[in-house]
Amino acid sequence: MPKSAAPAAVQTGLDPRRWKALAFIAIAQLMVVLDATIVNIALPSAQSDLGISDANRQWVITAYALAFGGLLLFGGRIADMWGRKRAFVTGLVGFAAASALGGAATGEVMMLAARALQGAFGALLAPAALSLLAVMFTDGKERAKAFGIYGAIAGGGGAIGLILGGVLTEYLDWRWTFYVNVPFAVIAALGALSVIREPAETRNRSALDIPGVILSTLGLVSLVYGFTRAETDGWSDGGTIGIFVASAALLVAFALVESKVRAPLLPLRVVTDRNRGGVYLSLGLATIAMFGLFLFLTYYLQVVKDYSPVRTGVAFLPMVAGMITGSTQIGARLMTRVPSRLLMMPGFLVAALGMLLLTQLEVDSSYPALILPAEILLGLGLGTAFMPAMSLATHGVQSSDAGVASAMVNTSQQVGGAIGTALLNTIAASATTSFVTSHIAEATSKPAQQMLKLEAMVHGYTSAIWWAVGILLVSAAIVAVFVNARGQGGSTAASQSEGEAAGDSSGGEPEPVLVAMH
Repeated sequence: MPKSAAPAAVQTGLDPRRWKALAFIAIAQLMVVLDATIVNIALPSAQSDLGISDANRQWVITAYALAFGGLLLFGGRIADMWGRKRAFVTGLVGFAAASALGGAATGEVMMLAARALQGAFGALLAPAALSLLAVMFTDGKERAKAFGIYGAIAGGGGAIGLILGGVLTEYLDWRWTFYVNVPFAVIAALGALSVIREPAETRNRSALDIPGVILSTLGLVSLVYGFTRAETDGWSDGGTIGIFVASAALLVAFALVESKVRAPLLPLRVVTDRNRGGVYLSLGLATIAMFGLFLFLTYYLQVVKDYSPVRTGVAFLPMVAGMITGSTQIGARLMTRVPSRLLMMPGFLVAALGMLLLTQLEVDSSYPALILPAEILLGLGLGTAFMPAMSLATHGVQSSDAGVASAMVNTSQQVGGAIGTALLNTIAASATTSFVTSHIAEATSKPAQQMLKLEAMVHGYTSAIWWAVGILLVSAAIVAVFVNARGQGGSTAASQSEGEAAGDSSGGEPEPVLVAMH
């Protein structure tokens, strides 16, 4: 930071070490996002070494997803109550320990326990990281830059995980996909302890809503597990239907409890605000499409085009570059100048155009001619949309609710990811089966049968990608209908009383409030 900026920071009450803090928050966020995909690459090798059965291998992914998705709201409220810096550091230390346990796993039970612990500590770490940004960066222009960096990492980290996972698995050992988290966490934790100073007045010191914790955790775990089970057992399976019914009942009960208790886990004002509600819904839907894309494009490149894991990861780099550009060079530069919907809606439409190109995939499609331009459009579109969306999700919220508002961002993405994997995989599998059934009579030789298999797989992928195009268009439509906030300029509310004075309502964003950061 320039020397002249320090007195200005003191005058406005801004923390002079906030940019250093951002660096360590970004490292922690990268670690969490990487973990969503890095383990997928290592799973076949880990399964073989640890003797995990085919029936149970999905639990290496599911154990993490259930703990992370189910505990996010709880983690967000703990960060509000306990202090976001303390929650952030605790999450980092716990995540590192769980990662070390996973890397040292000697069997199935130890691995599944490590993954569940990673998810639990990630559920504390992720909302604490995002809410720290919300309370530390209150100036509009600075907030745009900070969330631009955060949004680029959140969007592109998954693809980077594919690269890193491939390199570590191919050249070292699958255990390093776990051990690599330890240095990330140590650096971020030491940095956070030295430079992060959270304003004490932004904590929520209300009593913990125990019924809300129980109902939300059980409801979200049931919802995520329902979609995971649907992928393996089918949507019409009695057990799957029962889990969805139980999830709906638990979440309805949670909403009723939250409307009655004095200090709710999730104050309904957080989600009933039309702008935040529109952000949560559109982000969740966009994540469905994005997770489906990662899944199908990874399989297409590795199985159909016979790319190695490392080459597959490198093939995703243009999308990462697009996300970084869209987030930092488009979203961050325009966020304070134009209404958020004028970035989010075009962003989702550009992403839909990139997805539309991928519906033209064939067995012999060219990477430079088709996949590369599609990835660039997807990256630019999602980066441009995600960055203002993540900022708007916490913009103007009462500071005592920043953690739980941030947790809702992660919850919408986690649930969206579970839906995307289950729903789009089911659509692809059904389309693949139908293609084989209708063309099997034409495949009379072994080479023809092999080609039929590849053509059927690609047909399944493109059928599901058509759905992803539609989902992104729905995301854009939701933004057009619900998001009516003005540009995110000025300063945001950072204390409960100031937030209330600013009018945290559904009619748009509150008036800017200049806040002193101690």
